Amino acid sequence: MKKEYNFRNGKRGSVLDVSKGKTRITIRIDNDILDWFRFQADKAGGGNYQTLINSALKEFMLSKKEPLEETIRNIVREELAEFKRENKS
Repeated sequence: MKKEYNFRNGKRGSVLDVSKGKTRITIRIDNDILDWFRFQADKAGGGNYQTLINSALKEFMLSKKEPLEETIRNIVREELAEFKRENKS
């Protein structure tokens, strides 16, 4: 290890460029979901769990025939029904 380093020509930001057609974002994913995708990547002999998540989202997106508004309404209905079941006195 050097006693001193010269960072005069250093650049801020990410080290790797993002692939064309992709956007870097921050997203919160439940731990169990992330663990599952990481496990699937490991089980397949390696690879990128992020690519698996992207593929799953793309497959879901392409399989949906109903408008987004209807999808959201269905999700809200399901979540409300679950919430009511969990919170019955």
